[in-house]
Amino acid sequence: MNLFTRKPYTHDEHSGLQRKLGPIDLILLGIGAVIGAGLFAVTPTAAHQNAGPSVVLSFVLVGIGCTLAGMCYSEFATMIPLAGSAYTYAYSTMGELLAWIIGWDLVLEYAVGAATLSVSWSNYLVRLLGHFGISVPRAIVAGPFEGGVVNLPAIFITCLVSCVLIAGIRSSARFNGIIVVVKVAIVLLVVFLGWGFINHANHVPFLPPNQGEFGHFGWSGMMRAAGVVFFAYIGFDAVSTAAQEARNPQKDMPVGMIGSLLACTVLYILFAWVLTGILNYKEMTSTAIYDALNKIGHPGLATLVVVGILFGYTSVILVMLFGQSRIFFSMSRDGLLPKVFSQVHPRFGTPWRSNLILMSFCSLFSGFVPLSSLSNMTSIGTLLAFLIVCAGVMIMRRTDPHLPRPYRTPWVPFVPVMGMITCFSFMAVLDRATWIRMVVWLVVGLIVYFSWSRHHSLLAQSAIKYQAIRGPELLVED
Repeated sequence: MNLFTRKPYTHDEHSGLQRKLGPIDLILLGIGAVIGAGLFAVTPTAAHQNAGPSVVLSFVLVGIGCTLAGMCYSEFATMIPLAGSAYTYAYSTMGELLAWIIGWDLVLEYAVGAATLSVSWSNYLVRLLGHFGISVPRAIVAGPFEGGVVNLPAIFITCLVSCVLIAGIRSSARFNGIIVVVKVAIVLLVVFLGWGFINHANHVPFLPPNQGEFGHFGWSGMMRAAGVVFFAYIGFDAVSTAAQEARNPQKDMPVGMIGSLLACTVLYILFAWVLTGILNYKEMTSTAIYDALNKIGHPGLATLVVVGILFGYTSVILVMLFGQSRIFFSMSRDGLLPKVFSQVHPRFGTPWRSNLILMSFCSLFSGFVPLSSLSNMTSIGTLLAFLIVCAGVMIMRRTDPHLPRPYRTPWVPFVPVMGMITCFSFMAVLDRATWIRMVVWLVVGLIVYFSWSRHHSLLAQSAIKYQAIRGPELLVED
């Protein structure tokens, strides 16, 4: 079997998934995935350690990179409106092996990312309860490696979100829409209240001089910050995983992806500008948002901000688990994963068993395993997926130039090439430990592929049947 054999381009209308999402649902899905941890936690960290006030430029660069990738995603999503995101696109352009690598890589983005955020959700819940004088024993809010026994709140939110996802895509979209409205309103309130308290002296120098170490301020620091804050955008391609559940994917997918991306980029830039204007980047800590509220005379908003953060994390966890289940759905239907991942509930129209398995996996990790250092892993996994999608557009233009393209990426090859360069630049400035973990993860994935997935894939089964019909001499050619 040729490892680079492509899966035929098909519209699968018999998957069992239900097409119920409109353009507004898709935009809210994207905002729900992007506005979360990056806003309140990653922004002050990147400003303090890497970029200073120029973290605003980091968000501009990330927004440009994501827009370039988003245009490439949109072309694929309208041509191949199926679940699976970058995995499906890679399968249709580069073959099974690279598709497997991307699918395995996206586990870092979605499943591991959801587990990581559920731990942060637990920490903020404890903080919110503390505002009301409620003390929670550490034994039930931290894993055994962090001085506790089990992180019950992290397990709770994972199970709650998974149950919402199993209940149906329409219910999930409504749940996500409510959360998005609340958290965006809180973000805008903070920006509005803080704008009048900006001290422009805190923006000078806007690009602090490099401290003699790569990634520690200066231009390299601004680029390193872009790679770090890219964690904030990890859910962007989650919109494309919903292509098989969009009512009119040819029209709605570009609107959902580009619309949510532009809205989120504007919010991030405004928030970063206000935060670095109120507080000097040298004084920022993980509680920068609370320090800023105290400084402008609104300490009472701290409770509301914690509620906003909890809402933000909840929607991101929901979209991540949604995206992961749809990627596993596609990989299972291609034979690369067991069939249990593609079994759709007859009533709810969701891959419910896949959701249950992911719920168990993420609950185990978030409840017992320390995950605090995995945000950069999630970023590099997402960047690799974006890079391959950009390359896929150019490949498809050459191999299948006559396929209908309801949305065409403009200025090919300029846009995809610039998208690839931008994404690789963000990957290159991440630390060595992140690259080592990435390589180890991919090696494990290749072991799984060559030991099980390759032999069970639909392409392998088709090759076996073809060889049985045509004769053993074909084995030499293979």
